[in-house]
Formats: sequence, C-alpha cells, structure tokens
Amino acid sequence: MRFFVRRFLYALAVLLGVVVLVFVLFQGFGDPARLVVGQRADQQTQENIRRDLQLDKPKWKQFLYYLNDVSPVAIHRPDDIRQKALKGFFFGSGDFRLAIKQPYLRRSYQSRRDVGAMIAEALPGTILLAVAAMLFATVFGIAMGVLAAVRKDTWLDGTTMFASILGISAPSFFMAIAIAYLFGFVLQAYTGLHMTGSWFDLDTATGKPYLSLQNLWLPAITLGIRPLAIIAQLTRASLLDVLQQDYIRTAVAKGLPRSKVIWKHALRNALNPVITAITGWFAELLAGAFFVEYIFGWKGIGKLTVDALSQLDFPVVMGSVLVSACCFVFVSFLADLLYGWVDPRISL
Repeated sequence: MRFFVRRFLYALAVLLGVVVLVFVLFQGFGDPARLVVGQRADQQTQENIRRDLQLDKPKWKQFLYYLNDVSPVAIHRPDDIRQKALKGFFFGSGDFRLAIKQPYLRRSYQSRRDVGAMIAEALPGTILLAVAAMLFATVFGIAMGVLAAVRKDTWLDGTTMFASILGISAPSFFMAIAIAYLFGFVLQAYTGLHMTGSWFDLDTATGKPYLSLQNLWLPAITLGIRPLAIIAQLTRASLLDVLQQDYIRTAVAKGLPRSKVIWKHALRNALNPVITAITGWFAELLAGAFFVEYIFGWKGIGKLTVDALSQLDFPVVMGSVLVSACCFVFVSFLADLLYGWVDPRISL
C-alpha cells in the first residue's frame, strides 16, 4: 500500500510542477487578451476580455484560478459551472460548490472551442500512432537483439549493431521527410502509400469518416526507428549478461534445447531494462510525436500543438502539454507494476 501512496504522491508532485511550468511559460508573460481580439482592438474590448479571462487579477491569483480549473477536485461558483459547462459531480449549496469534475482546460483563443474537446478528438490518433510505433519497435527490436546476442561477434551481430547506431543517430524529422518522399512519392506506385494522411478518411458518397490504417504505416515506422534501435542494443547487452549466469549453464547442462533456454529462461530475466526503454519511449512517443505528425499530416496531439503554436493559441498548447504529462506519469506507473510481473525477483 505504501508503494501506491508513494507513487501517487510522486505523480501529483510531477503534475503540479508541470502546471507551474506551463503557466509561467505561456501565461505568466505577455498579454493573452491581444491574442484573442487582435492588435487593433480598442482598449475597452481588451479590458473586457481581460476581465472575462481573469487577467486583471494578480499573477498569483491567476495561477490559483488556473490550478482550480485543471484540478479534478476543486471549488467553483454556480455561475462558473454554467458558463464553463463543467462536467462532473457538484456538492453543497450557496456561493461555492465542491466539484469532482473533468478538468477544464479553458477555450481556444482562435476557435473559441473547448480545449478538452479538441484534445479528445486528437488523442485517439496519437495513441494509435504511438501503439503502432512501439509494437513495431518492440517486436523487431527484441528479435534483432536476441539474434545479435546469439550470433555474438559475427557479421550478423556487427550489422545489427551498426544499423541500430544509425537508427539512434538519425533525427526523427529527417527520417520522416526521407521516408515520406521515398515511399510516399518516388515509390508510391509500388507501395500504394501516401506522403500525408490521417487515421480516418471521408467517404466520398456519404461524407462520413471511416478508419483508414493505410496511412499509419509510414509515420509508425518513422516514429519507431529510434526506440527499435535502443531496444535492440539493450536486449543484446542484457541477454549476453544473463547467458553468463549459473542457472543458464545449469539448464544447458541438463540438456534443455538452446532455443527454450534462450526464449523462456534467459530472455524473460533480461527484459527489465527493455521494459524500462519500452515504457519510457511509449510515454515519450505519446508526448513527442510533434514533427512526425506534422510532416505526415497525421491528426493527433502533436499536429494540434504545432498548429496552435503557429497561431499563438496558448490554451491549446497548455492543455496538450498537461495531457501529455498525465500520459507520461500513467505509463511510468504501469512500468513499475510490470517489473514485478516479468521478474519475480522484484517485489513492490
């Protein structure tokens, strides 16, 4: 129980730090009112916008209001609940209500849409892309690492490690441009893939969206190249260390097939650093697929954030960063649970 409490408190501390950093970077400086109404708006209009966005208050009060909005447990006035269309459960009566609610990420400066709704539309695309990329990286990375460890000091080992070094060194934005141009343009007649496209297409007859996984291949492979290279190197190094252990030599001496010794006994005990890499990279892909999504036109949080930055739409950027941080903390928590399941020697 103490483990869960400690991890929960750690997650809260991380998220609070992210909230502070996001507020200071995007609302602590400048005048958001001008971003809403433009540079040529009259003074009275700007003052009304500042009052509506609570920008006429001191900075510390603005931060407390923002923290109250994004917190799932908060206190709100009845007027705020109606104006912000808050969703959740509200208790009490009078001027203030205790709320257990969906975090309110405010409204876009440009479209005036609810930021939470905009992120909810983009998040499935990012999750789909990250899962596909990590599935590709995990399967091929572990297979390459095992092959390199079993064939240590052969040309196969050297080729695998050289390819992994290239994969780590190549910037994602460069690989995205190269892969999109080569397989989506030059070889498009053979691959049938496109340079840009999202996870859904529109039916030309009905105008309704439908799932289209054809556009997933290129961005998923591009996003999975670097984690694949790291997983391959970690698997090789960890497996080579495990193969030197006494219990592995005992299993071999008892006459167990080498394939069974490697895949059932050695690999399972060598997966702890690999799990760390997989979970860490999965969280990073959820939070950092900005350039890949933008280059391939993939509709996810990354593209939404880049578009918002180009328009100085700070509430969208702030909401995207907070959601990404929550995903990172959640995945890290799952990683701690996986350690104990994969390796019985580790206890919570």
